[in-house]
Amino acid sequence: MDLFLSLQNAIIKYTDKNAFFINGVFYKYYELARVISKIRKSIQDNTIDTDKYIGLILNDDLETYAAIIAIWFEGKAYVPINPETPRDRNENIIKQAVLKTIIDSSDNSLFPEYILISSNNLPDTSIDLEPKYTSEEESVYLLFTSGTTGQPKGVPITRENITGFVTAFWEMGFNIDENDRFLQMFDLTFDLSVMSYLIPLLKGACIYTIPKNKIKFGYIFELLDEQRLTFALMVPSMLQYLRPYFDEMDFPDMKYSMFCGEALALDITEEWANCLPNAKIYNVYGPTEDTIFCTHYAFERMTSNKSHNGVLSIGKAMKGTSTIIVDDQNQVLPSGSVGELCLGGVQLTPGYWKNEVINKKAFFYTKYNGIKERFYKTGDLCERDKEGDMMYIGRVDFQTQIQGFRVELSEVEFHAKTFLEKINVVAVTFADAIGNTEIGLVIESNEFGNASLYDYMKIKMPSYMIPNQIKFINKFSLNANGKIDRNKLKLLFKATENDRN
Repeated sequence: MDLFLSLQNAIIKYTDKNAFFINGVFYKYYELARVISKIRKSIQDNTIDTDKYIGLILNDDLETYAAIIAIWFEGKAYVPINPETPRDRNENIIKQAVLKTIIDSSDNSLFPEYILISSNNLPDTSIDLEPKYTSEEESVYLLFTSGTTGQPKGVPITRENITGFVTAFWEMGFNIDENDRFLQMFDLTFDLSVMSYLIPLLKGACIYTIPKNKIKFGYIFELLDEQRLTFALMVPSMLQYLRPYFDEMDFPDMKYSMFCGEALALDITEEWANCLPNAKIYNVYGPTEDTIFCTHYAFERMTSNKSHNGVLSIGKAMKGTSTIIVDDQNQVLPSGSVGELCLGGVQLTPGYWKNEVINKKAFFYTKYNGIKERFYKTGDLCERDKEGDMMYIGRVDFQTQIQGFRVELSEVEFHAKTFLEKINVVAVTFADAIGNTEIGLVIESNEFGNASLYDYMKIKMPSYMIPNQIKFINKFSLNANGKIDRNKLKLLFKATENDRN
């Protein structure tokens, strides 16, 4: 399967169909082709063959999505840069990726010291959608996730990885064509966005995005209702916001409803199913390191579903993915045992970007079906039942998901400790009043004004990583192992409070 050749053919074939619905405006595939070609010509004029990575400032417009495809057709990879993220974090990403060129569709360049391609102000050129040949080992994107030392970790995904995902996706049996309407609710720094725009583009379907100035759950409600969407991949926390309106919702056009990025509760899934009388509902799972998602579980109506502690099963591996559950020594455990889920196969990243130290910790080789295979340690505790379905138990470490974004609590602690110097802090998670995961920060100190701490964290971390509440305690409690008792610290936080400035 030549993924980008398929993408080229789809853009040409469905030239008069709607490709995007952005901020109330429809854009045809021929308009997408024209913008791709203009950006592509500018890439050719401003980069050399060895410039494999190009920065992309993320805006909700046709030019931003066209830039991704232009970059791909040029045999290069994009590095997403969120303009709302603190500047020093973005500069860290730019330096790690050694970027020389940045594409931006806005009028105000955030990084004038780099070669800038202003994608909203380029001259027309002839249509050029012929993909350049590149090897399967070349990257298609480089995403940076939260890191334990305060430095974001780069995850490169290759052509082979993304092709493996697309192949496995179609193997799941989805019936999608040019008449489908897809929700794209994700920030482009979040890899679930890749499925939300790539899969529909391959079939000539239309993609509906969420404007940054809109309340996300409210706008999704409008799109589901007024635009009669047929396919939606969402993070489970979105259901918590929609839940008060379930009685008003009836979306018979929805064909497929998928959830990923957080644990999916069985009870709310059962309620949501009533809003989508004709839809198939899937819980899918996968870290950035294994290309979007790699396991799936189909929710069944009018019968029991597999779950653990009220959390729906993450199911079985998709085609091309290997899954094992191991103990602390990386020894494979039999079915029925709880251990760390590890992933291998065609979707697995080559490794963290220029970080051999963490690669040695996160990846290892072991025998799988009699063959030596490379696996990634997800940090997720799981149990596989006799039928091969996996139950999600919890986290091995202190990594969590906030609004679908992966967050290392140790990074939150790192920045807080840096500001507070010698004062100790612990970051924990708790459920807010509607059941979504929030971050709480406990400071081992007498109480003091925390406004300056909030101000510091706001320039160091994205908004979803800023603690919602800060508490003070004179002395941390220790558990039987002599470690800080985080479970006791969680009890300090109340779901009805919100102390964020």
